[in-house]
Amino acid sequence: MPQPRMKRTLRSLANLNPGPGQSATAVFAAEQPLLDAYSRAIIGAVEKVSPAVVNIDVRQQFTHRGQVQEMPANGSGFIFTPDGFILTNSHVVHQAARIEVALADGRRFAATLLGDDPDTDLAVLRINAPNLAPAPLGDSHALRVGQLVVAIGNPYGFQYTVTAGVVSALGRSIRSTTGRLINNVIQTDAALNPGNSGGPLVTSLGEVIGVNTAVIMAAQGLCFAIPINTAKYVAALLIRDGRVRRSYIGLGGQNVALPRRLVRVHHLPVMSGVLVISLEPHSPAQKGGLRQGDVIVAFAGQPIAEIDDLHKLLTEARIGVKSSLTVLRGPEKMVLNVFPEESKARS
Repeated sequence: MPQPRMKRTLRSLANLNPGPGQSATAVFAAEQPLLDAYSRAIIGAVEKVSPAVVNIDVRQQFTHRGQVQEMPANGSGFIFTPDGFILTNSHVVHQAARIEVALADGRRFAATLLGDDPDTDLAVLRINAPNLAPAPLGDSHALRVGQLVVAIGNPYGFQYTVTAGVVSALGRSIRSTTGRLINNVIQTDAALNPGNSGGPLVTSLGEVIGVNTAVIMAAQGLCFAIPINTAKYVAALLIRDGRVRRSYIGLGGQNVALPRRLVRVHHLPVMSGVLVISLEPHSPAQKGGLRQGDVIVAFAGQPIAEIDDLHKLLTEARIGVKSSLTVLRGPEKMVLNVFPEESKARS
């Protein structure tokens, strides 16, 4: 005999099909208003943002057997100011020899790379063009899991392709090409493919709330976007300085578990730390007295459980500022002082 829960499930499934007195046309008619509202939301968002979406053609130069050759690549981006500033991904335009932008109306313009930040995979271009329609920027803090989102881009060169989905999760972290974590990333199941990189992720109101950046090729429906609030901050720095300044202390480390006895003896707030496995010559860490084999457990008064905790604290504000570094050296705990320097430009 079917259990009560199974009976309810069978009744629900039966209701999905037309009954004896119910035609398929009647079922469709009942659902039509909902489907129309969904379609109108997507159409409205696309019509509002698509004039700002651009196709980016890139020429990368490299030397092969003594000859300079060019390799073409393409990606997406979107205009976010009336005077021609464009947001895209760093990996789309990093070290490009030439960049050309195609607008939705068919016009093409040479673009200037104002700056890119591989640590957040964001870049800003600029074109000199009249009559531009910038995309309105939203607030990624206001997003909710399950919210409808639309992605617009140029996957595999198919221009202005639209896909729709939902916000699958918030607060994800993915690793950039430089090794740093990009935090608060938006996960969506809106289908993305190579060429979508740099395109906008848009709400049903037609506001950009993310910059599409990555897919997991072996999976389905696992796509990620940099939140627009992060992009606003990084874009402002790239427009002003051409780069995002960060600090560094010059060490190589790996995460290690701490012996419980040392955690108890030294009243540590963490159960793990960063084992120093290498030091750059003349680096702030070496000048401050750090040694290979030390385990970092705090920096500037903040607990350090893993290398990413240290990266988060090495901001522009710490450049040249005396900062405490709490380490375990064997069974002893000691505090060293370091003066972080501006991190070197990454190639």
